[in-house]
Amino acid sequence: MTQSNGENPQRSRSGLHQIRAGIQSRSLLAKKKVENITRSDVKGCFMRNAFVIFTVAAVIIGIILGFAVRPYKMSYREVKFFSFPGELLMRMLQMLVLPLLVSSLITGMAALDSRASGKMGMRAVVYYTTTTVIAVFIGIVMVLIIHPGKGSRDEFTKQPKIEQISPADAFLDLIRNMFPPNLVEACTKQFKTQYAKRVVHVTMTVNDTIFDVNGSHEITREEMIPVPGAVNGVNALGLVVFSMCFGLIIGSMKEQGQPLKDFFDCLNEAIMRLVAIIMWYAPIGILFLIAGKIVEMDDITSMGGQLGMYTVTVICGLLIHAIVVLPTLYFVITRKNPFVFIAGILQALVTALGTSSSSATLPITFKCLEENNKVDKRVTRFVLPVGATINMDGTALYEALAAIFIAQVNNYDLNFGQILTISITATAASIGAAGIPQAGLVTMVIVLTSVGLPTDDITLIIAVDWFLDRLRTTTNVLGDSIGAGIVEHLSRHELQKKDPETGNSVVEEADKKPYQLICQENEYENERPAASETKM
Repeated sequence: MTQSNGENPQRSRSGLHQIRAGIQSRSLLAKKKVENITRSDVKGCFMRNAFVIFTVAAVIIGIILGFAVRPYKMSYREVKFFSFPGELLMRMLQMLVLPLLVSSLITGMAALDSRASGKMGMRAVVYYTTTTVIAVFIGIVMVLIIHPGKGSRDEFTKQPKIEQISPADAFLDLIRNMFPPNLVEACTKQFKTQYAKRVVHVTMTVNDTIFDVNGSHEITREEMIPVPGAVNGVNALGLVVFSMCFGLIIGSMKEQGQPLKDFFDCLNEAIMRLVAIIMWYAPIGILFLIAGKIVEMDDITSMGGQLGMYTVTVICGLLIHAIVVLPTLYFVITRKNPFVFIAGILQALVTALGTSSSSATLPITFKCLEENNKVDKRVTRFVLPVGATINMDGTALYEALAAIFIAQVNNYDLNFGQILTISITATAASIGAAGIPQAGLVTMVIVLTSVGLPTDDITLIIAVDWFLDRLRTTTNVLGDSIGAGIVEHLSRHELQKKDPETGNSVVEEADKKPYQLICQENEYENERPAASETKM
């Protein structure tokens, strides 16, 4: 016993010595590295991460500037002047979204054979559906646990009425928008069912004789009927469907489709170079977008307890989905560090926070994934435009949570069947959000109508919607980006296969043409032999 007791302290001491020696060697290594850092190393690190540093700094300065200017009580016109540089950034990004969406999808689909694109598409759809269902589940669990809607309704002031919409018409509009009759019009307008009043005349007939003396037996009544209408906004869903089909056809045409393929490839490259120029203006635009929104917002101190708890619940739900669920999913499938991947798309996430639009952030998401994370551009061109249009994790979570919150405010007890209805409707509505104008508002009406909740109560949450909209957009962009990483990992075998018909290895082509935005002096020289091989 004494001998074994004597051995144990010796073992523990030797273990401690080893740990101490390890720590000392690591600290010496770190010290040497720090001592060996030169000015050029610091400069190189700064230049590599300049965009991210400037963008994050812009958000912080924007928040400080916004709260510093608030006490001056600026008029509406002055606020518009103040946030004008931010408005310019939004206009620049929106200008590039349309050609980028079309060209990237067409080139992405044309670069893949139908079998590879089918498998990739299937994986993307499974990923979108899984993450959206998980997001809805998180939203429902959070709102049922925290119960932010308990209390009286008195803290909410009466707001204006919301336009009513039939869920059936909304879903039919979604399908109609998938097949636009005019592609040029689809670039500027979306189909939306409007409602008009119609007067119906009913004439009473008694014993086969018609009484219409002075019209006394003629009954008139009004009814609301759906009529075709349109609203301003890019019909992204219609363009995505057309571009995917068009790209697949060009890909199947082989040599005949090569000129068109080259044209859209060149268009995509030109747009990405434009994005590289706009990136330098992005931090200034984001700064004024955030500062302007803070100046414009209502007084936070007047927010009631229920609305405050609702905001906290949404933020907690989005954080769980963005920081726990999505990175875990990425790690389990790819066995890579998800936070290194997220660090690469940090600028896209900050831009999403500033612009509050996943479509407007699309050019920057492309740049971050292809340049920083080295994701295959055939994957990004296919997954990102579709994801920005139909994959809305943050929106799905928010809508399910908001619907149950409104039920709680009205002391309306939901049974399991109604909660299931909300979850299914929120999932479907988030997928259709891009195809329906005023996405958040209209899709929210569909979710509330599905379980018979008052649609006018959407106005209860409008006070904090501008802020939560930014957070859910950031979650949407993160979901799309991680989806691209996962789909690339799962499709790596298809992407490496040699295409027998063109006699051209896809991997060789990817190696020959590194996707850079600015330094591309040798790009066209490298492409020439590949083109000649194709003709052979």
